Amino acid sequence: MRPAALALVHHPVCDRRGDVVTSAVTNLDIHDLARIACTYGVDRFYVVTPVAAQQVLVERILRHWREGFGAAYNPHRKRALDLVETAGTLEEALDRWEFAAGEAPMPILTGAGRKGLTFPECRRLREEHPLLLVFGTGSGLAPELFERGWRVLDAVQGGGDYNHLPVRAAAAVILDRLFGTVC
Repeated sequence: MRPAALALVHHPVCDRRGDVVTSAVTNLDIHDLARIACTYGVDRFYVVTPVAAQQVLVERILRHWREGFGAAYNPHRKRALDLVETAGTLEEALDRWEFAAGEAPMPILTGAGRKGLTFPECRRLREEHPLLLVFGTGSGLAPELFERGWRVLDAVQGGGDYNHLPVRAAAAVILDRLFGTVC
């Protein structure tokens, strides 16, 4: 299997009206997605935001848990947060992941209501390419990202007609389906 990484995109994403915006970084997303990624053997987790102040915030949070008291207090959290890097753009995250993986990664976009690759097809792609699973904050990735011709993963479907999971829950379900052990 080739390596895999996550990117949590804060721009360009949509708000609930469909306008393209930049969403705010949240502490919970950083912690929870890092722990989910580490649990499923993901190699990197990129927090993508063009806002310099938010990049500083992410680095401050990471420093607390990677060094000194935070690292000693909770070594499991340190291990998970060691996967996290900030990037100003998705292109920057792709470039860094290509350098780290040693070959060009295949970006895989995610989004509620989207159809594309099945989970088994995506698992097979990982045999041939490093993957970068791209998740959007707010109300999801902006349409311009889907216009790039990148592969799109089938949306997670529940048993009802409501389909808008929080990004942390969607990432956990997707990673379990892609990288978890089958019961």
